[in-house]
Amino acid sequence: MQNRNYKFRDIPVDKLRLDDFNPRLPKSFQGQSEQSIIEYMLLEASTLELMQSIGENGFFPGEQLLVVEQSDGNYLVVEGNRRLTAVKLLTAENLATVQKKKVHQVYEEAKFRPNEIPCLVFDDKETILKYLGFRHITGTKPWKLLEKGRYLFELRNTDFSKLLFSEAARELAKVIGSRSDYVKRLLLGYAIYQLIEDRKYFNIKDLDDTQFYLNYIVDSLRRDNISNFLGIKIEDNEPLATVDLANLEKWTKWLFEKNDQGKTRMIGDSYDLNKLDKILGNEDARIAFDEKKVTLKRAYERTEDIDQLFQDSVLKSLNHLETGDSLVHKVKKFYPNLIENLQSIRLLTKKIKDVKDGLKDDF
Repeated sequence: MQNRNYKFRDIPVDKLRLDDFNPRLPKSFQGQSEQSIIEYMLLEASTLELMQSIGENGFFPGEQLLVVEQSDGNYLVVEGNRRLTAVKLLTAENLATVQKKKVHQVYEEAKFRPNEIPCLVFDDKETILKYLGFRHITGTKPWKLLEKGRYLFELRNTDFSKLLFSEAARELAKVIGSRSDYVKRLLLGYAIYQLIEDRKYFNIKDLDDTQFYLNYIVDSLRRDNISNFLGIKIEDNEPLATVDLANLEKWTKWLFEKNDQGKTRMIGDSYDLNKLDKILGNEDARIAFDEKKVTLKRAYERTEDIDQLFQDSVLKSLNHLETGDSLVHKVKKFYPNLIENLQSIRLLTKKIKDVKDGLKDDF
């Protein structure tokens, strides 16, 4: 950016083209027509709200689009595709094939319909992409994790394809101003995602690139037992060389395949991933969860953390009861089974105490 290899210019809207390979687009929309991209933007990207804002206030000059001039005299918008979509709809509402009534209402109420948009014109797309890495991964306008992973993966293949995995991660970290270990997990996470995508998401119902959460992979890679289960060696130059596709399928189904009640076997948050990591590090617990299909909770009970699990359970119960105690004087109508539940709590606490008192001190 400091080389001043860009120019300020107001460009007519009809000369500006949406980037059909924008990292923010799901893969299923990449390479599609402008009409398809506009449809996606209307359904997924809060474009209507942006239309309303621009229609009411005009286009803010400080939000220039970042573009590259093409051989046909038009300009490819590398940064600012949602803003361009909003302006295109404000100037031609018939571009909307979905949300037609809402688009029409915004169009009719608009005070401003810009015919030109302020842009920064660059010599090449690569210069903009490097800037976007800082802006949207470590900067002020972060993308979703899948978008970040896709961007870094493509940039690695473009500029650092000849480098080993760890070396490429270090160089990319410099470009975007981030930590190399984070970049490494993002790169590797996206590569694993591609393995899953290439296998049609293991035929999991309704799972596609719009429903997949890359953070499940990235967070899993921070845990040694899960990484070992998947056959991934994050510190190697070829970390996916020994990937276990059968276990990758199991992992994917545990997190994304829903039962008849619409629930998965586990959730991809830190709490469940920590439990899974403990389970996969204990053969008895792993067999229970993987082969015998017991619940995550029951399998976790078979790990070596029983003492901690017991303490956590008692402390959580105490915390909940203290909350109930603080609220009881405000209750206007007690629920029907309250007395029965309180009696059960009393019996359980007595039972726990009796067991504890019956054990030897050195047990």
